[in-house]
Amino acid sequence: MPGPSPSYDDAPIDDVVRRAQRGDVDAFERLYRRHAPPVYALCRRMAGDEREARELVQDVFVRAWERLASFRGQSAFATWLHRLAVNTVLEHFRGAKRDDLRFNDEEVDLLGTSFEAQANAQVDLDAALARLPHGARVAFVLHDIEGYSHEEVAELTGTAPGTARAQAWRARRALLKLLDL
Repeated sequence: MPGPSPSYDDAPIDDVVRRAQRGDVDAFERLYRRHAPPVYALCRRMAGDEREARELVQDVFVRAWERLASFRGQSAFATWLHRLAVNTVLEHFRGAKRDDLRFNDEEVDLLGTSFEAQANAQVDLDAALARLPHGARVAFVLHDIEGYSHEEVAELTGTAPGTARAQAWRARRALLKLLDL
C-alpha cells in the first residue's frame, strides 16, 4: 500500500515546481491554484471579456504544463508564468485586424458620450478597460498596470514605441472620461 501523498501546502514553491517538472500532476495543480487568480486578472484586463479571459487562463496553463521543462529558475516562477500569460494573450489577438488595434481621438469622445448616457452607472476599472479598443487596452494594461516600459510594450505588441506610448496615453485619457474623473 503506498504511503500518504506528499503535502504541497507548506512546500517551498521551488520544490513544487521541481516536482511538477518531473510530471507530478498534484504539484502542477498546486501551482495552478496558487497562480490562477493573478493570471486571470491579467487576462481579464487584457481581453476585456470574462469568458475569453477564462479560456485564456486555460491556454496559459496548458502552455505552462507543456513548457515547464524549459523553466530553469533564472527568475521566479511567477515571473516566468506572467511573461507566458502576456505572450499567450498577445498571440491570441495577433489575428486581429490592425485597425482594431488603433485608437483615435474621435473614439475617446464617443466613449465618453455613451458612458454619460448611462445614468448613475457604477463603473469599475475592469469594466472601463473592457470598453477600450483592444490596442489601447493592451498598451495601458502592460504599461500602467503591469509596469512594462513603452519599448517593451512595443516589442511585445509588434508596434513602434511611439505608437505604444500614444495608445497608453489615449487609454488613460479615455479612462478618465469613462470613470468621470
